[in-house]
Amino acid sequence: MKSRIFPIFPLSLALAALLASPAFAADARATDVRTLAMTGHGEVRGAPDMAQVTAGVTATAPTATQALAANSSRMKGVFAALAKLGVAEKNIQTTNFFVSPQYTNGDNNAARRLTGYQVNNDVTVRLEDVGKLGGALDALVAAGANQINGVSFSIQNDAPLLEKARTQAIADARMRAETYAKAAGVTLGPILAISEGGGETPPRPMYRMAVMAAETRVAPGEQSVAADVAVVWEIH
Repeated sequence: MKSRIFPIFPLSLALAALLASPAFAADARATDVRTLAMTGHGEVRGAPDMAQVTAGVTATAPTATQALAANSSRMKGVFAALAKLGVAEKNIQTTNFFVSPQYTNGDNNAARRLTGYQVNNDVTVRLEDVGKLGGALDALVAAGANQINGVSFSIQNDAPLLEKARTQAIADARMRAETYAKAAGVTLGPILAISEGGGETPPRPMYRMAVMAAETRVAPGEQSVAADVAVVWEIH
């Protein structure tokens, strides 16, 4: 990739433009200030220590009242199981609840006919000990949950990892800048500005399960914490 020299822009414009590509700038006015803008990326991985699972109950009955009663009865078992596991109430949140009519398909040009109602009630549970996830899934299903809609993992305190990612990002930006400066026959001067455009980007493994076997095993894997920076140097 060939580098080119352009008239210098105000520093704010240089920061906005550098995310797209490396850039050199030369002052068209009386001063001799020239700048080089570069981005850097850093990423650190760590083992998650917290899990979140969404579980619920779906019940169907001829009437909405009957469906709701059946759903409520099974949900009581779900909440009791969570309490037995020691999950605090603050870590349990209702995230989905709906009642929907059920109809026949209306085959052979027949009119659709109401056959009953379905009630769905989901709760999202946060486990502050990822090691308890397998047992929690087994307990939820045994208690009556017939929907496990998602499992995700996270790191409760990612600040140390983010600090390392930022350090890597600055080092990456400098390495790139030195490469372009050398190719252009210039040297890096002091840093004029640094901005951060990244942050935590943890990919969360998701699973969808209708039934669970006893002694369910889960694999939390690793989480990724990333940082992206934009740096402007004076060049000579």
